[in-house]
Amino acid sequence: MTITSAGRVDRTAVLPLEPTEEERVLRSTVSDIVGRFGHSYYMERSRSGEPMRELWELLGKSGFLGLNIPEEYGGGGAGLTELAIVLEELSARGCPELAMVLSQGIAGSILPLHGSAEQKARYLPGIASGAEKFVFALTEPDAGSNSHNVTTSAQLDGDEWVIRGTKYYISGVDHCDHFLLVARTGTNEATGRGRLTLFIVDDPNIAGLERQPIPTALQAPERQFTLFFDGVRLPADAVVGEVGHGLRPLFDGLNPERVLSAVICTGVARYALDRAVAYTTQRQVWGVPIAAHQGVQHPLAEAAIELEAARGMVWRAAALFDAGRPAGEEANMAKFLASRAGLKALDTAIQMHGGNGLADEYGLADLWGIVRLQQIAPVSTQMVLNHIAQHTLGLPRSY
Repeated sequence: MTITSAGRVDRTAVLPLEPTEEERVLRSTVSDIVGRFGHSYYMERSRSGEPMRELWELLGKSGFLGLNIPEEYGGGGAGLTELAIVLEELSARGCPELAMVLSQGIAGSILPLHGSAEQKARYLPGIASGAEKFVFALTEPDAGSNSHNVTTSAQLDGDEWVIRGTKYYISGVDHCDHFLLVARTGTNEATGRGRLTLFIVDDPNIAGLERQPIPTALQAPERQFTLFFDGVRLPADAVVGEVGHGLRPLFDGLNPERVLSAVICTGVARYALDRAVAYTTQRQVWGVPIAAHQGVQHPLAEAAIELEAARGMVWRAAALFDAGRPAGEEANMAKFLASRAGLKALDTAIQMHGGNGLADEYGLADLWGIVRLQQIAPVSTQMVLNHIAQHTLGLPRSY
């Protein structure tokens, strides 16, 4: 095992035919921990808007939140694959955790590669233990998927950056400790595109920052917010990477974000199919279990097939990333397949429950929003197709 120039563990990108014993133990252990809480715990926190604090803390104490963080900063020194296994098992027991996508996935991938020595020492141990959470502030009302069009500005005033602008649909900022912020620090005169810089905002309650909740139909512990920056001042050392080159570190967080988004979907799909199989084998109509009918079996079988196809691409993308190989196409494909497979499995499970599929008691319908969200964020299905058309098929850029 060697370390690449990018700082990642250099592992051969090989997908085993069978799970290793280490993977089996990891999955079983995490599943047992989440099982102590169950989906009712997730439902309760979704209604209250409070984080799954007790589950998060137990996972952190057990070492499962820092698997992708280097060992010298208190992490497990493993990779995205192991972190994705943890999140899939959380989701498969009915407790999908968006905070892992943002804190461990994005910040935990960017900072080891692009953070200064001081930033790594300051923030990575907290990410690894779960004691400190990051969220991510990129999207804006008028920028959407076009990150180059970000208008939130950062201007240097002496030895401080002054931030002005608005961010939109920022998840979980009410329960985070820090957040990564993308802001415009200049304009490329040749292209008109913004020169973007990535910052760490150390305090989500910093002077000059206001937040406004966005009412949504999404049921999840993480709420959505609009952020208003009115002269927020950040120190010069808040910059991650180089000024004007914020997309470089940002892109190193996008593939983990897509893979972790995908395993939320595959995990929920597993949860939904398990529920559907149990229900249809017990529910009897006209003297036989409804699972005996092809009209029930075939939709569930189709959902299972599509789920396994999606999972194959998910683990391929994670293996490539962990090996330091290009993984952009595979990560986008994984998210595309998993978001569709997850929604189909969940919808099929709801249908097989009949009216009970909408009852809180059966714990299915409340997960629809978080799975449906993955076709919109962190990258929309249409933008994934644009990426594949251009980079895989070599078609002209269409946007």
